[in-house]
Amino acid sequence: MEFIIPILTMAILGFLFALGLAIAYQKLKVQEDPKVVKISEILPQANCGACGFSGCRAYAEAVVKGDAPPNGCPVGGQDVAAQVAEILGVQAGEMTKKVARVHCRGTIDAAPNRGLYNGIESCAAAQLVGGNKVCSYGCLGYGDCVQACLFDAIHVAASGLPVVDEEKCTACGKCVDACPRNILELLPASQEILVFCRSEERGPAAKKACKNACIGCGICVRACPEAIVLENNLAKIIDANKIEPENIPAIEKCPTNSIGRISNNDQR
Repeated sequence: MEFIIPILTMAILGFLFALGLAIAYQKLKVQEDPKVVKISEILPQANCGACGFSGCRAYAEAVVKGDAPPNGCPVGGQDVAAQVAEILGVQAGEMTKKVARVHCRGTIDAAPNRGLYNGIESCAAAQLVGGNKVCSYGCLGYGDCVQACLFDAIHVAASGLPVVDEEKCTACGKCVDACPRNILELLPASQEILVFCRSEERGPAAKKACKNACIGCGICVRACPEAIVLENNLAKIIDANKIEPENIPAIEKCPTNSIGRISNNDQR
């Protein structure tokens, strides 16, 4: 009998505590917007941050609040944007498909080494000591971009340069952020012409560092001055939409092939 009273007391107290917690939960719980739940379920759950938010859930909450557009998820693309817009009762808007592009043609054969690098095989680590190539602007080739990609859309080819699979690329931007030399950039998939160089060295020095470097000769600028300019000895496309088909043959007269059409050797 002496054991029954304590047991009953503990049981009653446990019940009362549980009842109190249940009541407190009902009183204090935050009501969740069903739209947030629906949109979160639609999103790809990549949590890559390409939308500008910490994850898919945060993006869903922002969309419902009106702090983000319904077509802000590049991974989900137009299909997801349309579903999100339907839940919100708004127009999705058109999305421009983008892919990562590589601004470098400094292959193993084109860009000579300045010495032997025995450090950590990472672009970020190699950058701390200037890398092992004469060119201080080109791709280091250790694949930080490959490690950063969540979608297996990029790899380092035998040439020593990263190659992007357009079909797999979601334009999340992880590879862009991972590159310490700003070699990668998200651009419209429809853009046909690209400057394959980041070097700001003057012509002779640039050519010595890489056979495929931009030497600032201005051929491409003269071919299409409304779309291409020279800045810091480097050709820069300021408006790809103004490059007409008839301009392309003249642009491709570049003596170092540092500007031209994106080919299967550059991206696939």
